[in-house]
Amino acid sequence: MDSSFTLTIDWLAFTVLASNPQETMRVLGGDWSKARGGFRGYPLSWMRTDGLRGVGKLGTNAPRRPNEIHVDLSGGLASALTLDQIRTLLQWVHKQQGHVTRIDCALDDRAGSVPVSTIREAVAAGQCVTRAAQVRHIVSNLTHGTGATTGETMYFGSPQSQTLLRIYDKRLELQSKGQEHYQDYGTRWELEFKKDRAEQCARALATLDEADWKELVIGLLRSYVDFRQIPKDAEDEERYRAPVLEWYALLTVGFQKGRLAQEQQVQTLQNVKRWVSDTLTPMLAVICATPGGEEWLLQEIVRGIARWKDRHRNLLKQPPNRFHRSAGGHAGSPY
Repeated sequence: MDSSFTLTIDWLAFTVLASNPQETMRVLGGDWSKARGGFRGYPLSWMRTDGLRGVGKLGTNAPRRPNEIHVDLSGGLASALTLDQIRTLLQWVHKQQGHVTRIDCALDDRAGSVPVSTIREAVAAGQCVTRAAQVRHIVSNLTHGTGATTGETMYFGSPQSQTLLRIYDKRLELQSKGQEHYQDYGTRWELEFKKDRAEQCARALATLDEADWKELVIGLLRSYVDFRQIPKDAEDEERYRAPVLEWYALLTVGFQKGRLAQEQQVQTLQNVKRWVSDTLTPMLAVICATPGGEEWLLQEIVRGIARWKDRHRNLLKQPPNRFHRSAGGHAGSPY
């Protein structure tokens, strides 16, 4: 298989009919803690807090559907699952009379053989045939210093669509965030499937072998967005019959020959600090600004020592400024 191209499951959400949330959490594995608020309209919720990035959320106890449980596993958790683990989970979901509501398939052109600019230019030249109702181009820049570009994304479809395609410069995104392994990435083609399309993909993934699954995903990509050598002022029928652009043909063949990747994640103290700084600092500041807040926070920190597990103790054993590179993955929020 070509290591220049990989396919990763980057988000998984599903709804099941289960006897209790504890059973669902046992199947999912990991550490779950009761949350104070609800989630997606479900009054009771739990969070999984042991991933390097992303988070798991579980909601239940809706008044009219007390036995219904909904789960969201975002990138850091879904992408760390092996193919066998994903299949086992999907088979359990369907056994519980459940269905998948969202699944994201991230196709990585790790060498960056087709930059976002090539796609943007093809769209502008009228060489794109797509079922998407809208196409958007978004560029992100720093608001201070050099004003350097930190991201460029093409969107095909809308958030309400059953299929949404995001194409963006993953290498640039990680580099702008200071990730030391950004060179491992290039251009990411991220297919977000929801509702019926998500369930279709999930049932296929649960039963097909890897080669057939990848063929299905690439087929869905090609049926949603195609790039062809279309003459100017071509009629609709002529547009669909035009030959595929060479770069797109090579790219999709590469994706189909690539490997279905599991993102290995190694937690580092640096990632923990970065996550606390980026995510928790504003809320910690609010707590400390209230009467007795600092004292309460210190008490909670001391209490937390009693809840340490091996993964927490292992962080203390790391030498200062130790860096890790993930095998085909990227670091982020160490929940």
